[in-house]
This record gives sequence, structure tokens and C-alpha cells, in this order.
Amino acid sequence: QVQLVESGGGLVQAGGSLRLSCTASGRTLSNYAMGWFRRPPGKEREFVAAIKWSGGSTVYGDSVKGRFTISRDNAENTVYLQMNSLKPEDTAIYFCAATQLLNIQLAVAYDSWGQGTQVTVSS
Repeated sequence: QVQLVESGGGLVQAGGSLRLSCTASGRTLSNYAMGWFRRPPGKEREFVAAIKWSGGSTVYGDSVKGRFTISRDNAENTVYLQMNSLKPEDTAIYFCAATQLLNIQLAVAYDSWGQGTQVTVSS
């Protein structure tokens, strides 16, 4: 498994921005995809974004398209989630995850998870 550590969460006003980081260790990531998921208060976990480490192709959940950007830094083994134009409904615990499977929008495809970081957007 890959060890994942997230950082960068916090409290921000609506319309503001945050950048989350996820640093990976324990495996070579060339065969992995990295994903971000979130769990809003009282709701189920949902897909946010994912990136294939090799090639860098990305995919986004409908609710964040055009506002969030996922990227990676090969040298730092780190994945970023840049979140702009934040809304109160973006409030959630955000999790980073890693998978070698193809269904990168499905949480069940991921076998390595970080501990999560809280993002709170005030109105």
C-alpha cells in the first residue's frame, strides 16, 4: 500500500480558495492514479477529482468542474487539489487516495487512503 498524508485544509469564506496537498510514500507511483474524495456532514463520500500519475490525465466530479484543479509534482510525490470559488456546500472532510485500478471515480477502487483534512467554507 501507499502511505498518504494530506494537508492544507482550513476555514475559508465563500468565494475564497484553498490548496490541499497529499504526499505519498512507500511505492513507485507510475502505475497509480491518485484521487480526492470528500464526505460532507451527514452525507455519503463523493468523488471530487482524480489524476493518473503516468500521463497526467484528469477527471472531475460534476460539482467541482471549472472550480477545482488536480495536479501532481513528480519530484515531490505530491498531488494537489486547488480549490477556487469555494461554496458552503464544499464543506467536507477531504481524503486523498491511491489506486492501481481503472475505475478511478469509484471509492471502492482505492486501497490506500489518507487520514483526511477538514475544509469549512463559511457563507
